[in-house]
Amino acid sequence: MTDTHSRETGGPMQLEWRDGDMPYSTAFGDHFYCQTDGRLECGHVFLNGNGLPERWRGRQSFLIGELGFGTGLNFCETWRQWKLVREAGSTLHFVSFELFPMRGDDIDRALAHWPEIDAERKALVAAWPDPASGTASLELDGQTRLSVVCGPAFEGVAASSEVFDAWYLDGFAPSRNGDMWSAELMQLVHDRTREGGSFATYAAAGFVRRNLQAAGFAVERRKGFAGKREMLCGLKPASEA
Repeated sequence: MTDTHSRETGGPMQLEWRDGDMPYSTAFGDHFYCQTDGRLECGHVFLNGNGLPERWRGRQSFLIGELGFGTGLNFCETWRQWKLVREAGSTLHFVSFELFPMRGDDIDRALAHWPEIDAERKALVAAWPDPASGTASLELDGQTRLSVVCGPAFEGVAASSEVFDAWYLDGFAPSRNGDMWSAELMQLVHDRTREGGSFATYAAAGFVRRNLQAAGFAVERRKGFAGKREMLCGLKPASEA
């Protein structure tokens, strides 16, 4: 099982711009992030949902996996918060799986909406390869590395040998990109997560919750962002001795 549209060869995402600088995917018929405030949504859903930044304290290395890089908003906000609390010698590696990587100028336009992440946006765009293909590995500072694995998420996660501390599950809406939330892909995510590792997602569809539970995650429902009733987060339990 692979992403919806994985039979296509990938390549740059085809965009429309709505309400000024709001990117909209014509391939998936969906906006890239919450229309209320995507940066604040990232903090509420993905950082808080994974217990970050608290879990970074005392860690020499931390590995985040993400399904759906999109504009890079989640990465930039995560990097911003990481820089506020990281300790000397500690490292963050952020690995994102993206079928249709955006062009650098589109990333720049989308992220310019948030002055809070200006420094991160500029550094990301300056290092971004155009076109992005294969695995784009960017050493963005001495303590932060970004890897964007271009291609279908199922294939990328299956080929990965990494064991992740936390996951951001941020594909397009389950109703529009169901395979990104499939039982097979959720099982792979679980299997690539260390014991005690976590996931978080804005999605709350019943089949997504059931797929995550069937994969082996302990799933929790929490209040969603900006009036959204629910979101999901959870942990991979430690195996019994």
